[in-house]
Amino acid sequence: MSNDTFLRQFWRDFSRTRIPVIAALIVLLIVVLAVFAPLLTPQNPYDLSHLVLRDARRPPGYIGTGGYVHWLGTDAQGRDLFSAIAYGLRISLLMGVVATGTALVIGAIAGCGAAYMGGRLEAVVMRFVDLQLSFPAMLLAFVIAAVLGQGQYQLILALIFAQYAYFARTAHGAAAAERQKDYVEAALSIPLSSWRVLSRHILPNAVPPLIVVATVQVASAISLEATLSFLGVGLPPTEPSLGMLIANGFQYLLSGRYWISIYPGIALIAFIVSLNLVGDQIRDQLNPRLQR
Repeated sequence: MSNDTFLRQFWRDFSRTRIPVIAALIVLLIVVLAVFAPLLTPQNPYDLSHLVLRDARRPPGYIGTGGYVHWLGTDAQGRDLFSAIAYGLRISLLMGVVATGTALVIGAIAGCGAAYMGGRLEAVVMRFVDLQLSFPAMLLAFVIAAVLGQGQYQLILALIFAQYAYFARTAHGAAAAERQKDYVEAALSIPLSSWRVLSRHILPNAVPPLIVVATVQVASAISLEATLSFLGVGLPPTEPSLGMLIANGFQYLLSGRYWISIYPGIALIAFIVSLNLVGDQIRDQLNPRLQR
């Protein structure tokens, strides 16, 4: 089957159910908003010269000093909330994709390499992976982020360490099954180099389950980033992370200024739920056992 035929069949099966299509459209809309945030938002929340403190905590629909309407209101620093959410989604998407992509590469190499080499190396690597999986990812990320300090790079490292074990376990299971098959044994008897057997025969068969795990882990990374920022060990307060926006507005909920926390929370929940729905649908289509 050619790639074009596979993609058409994949989309035909994907679009049979309405909910995943709606979720995919929400994800696409959020990605477009995040990527083109500088063009679609009236204010740059990073630029302190754009912030006016007397516009702080204004309700939705307020016309600010700059002359534009704050459709979602402003936060405690006078930032346009729509702009802050767009830039926050941008940061969340960037960190989620970078952290998950790096964790996928590290986990795939560790899992496939351990399955191929076998013996004591496999036992040591996978026991370490199992030990890490016995701890909640949130706890690991929190401890590492607290040790490294606040910042994007520090938080990405914490997310990578908290996630790579999921990919290592998945890659090891797929690679171990392929390692026992006749065509791999034939390739080893020629003999082909270990790198060629891994890259041409074992790793490609581990990609489909890794893709499914990646779609779920991107949403998990975004959720972890928001949670750590909310707890004060993620991104610094100067960056409009969704978790930081929710934390900044949490103290104003009881005073009636609900929009500072509620709107970033709605954006975060919509993004995570939509990613999970899309990931579940992709998993069902790539795994024939789950297809109805």
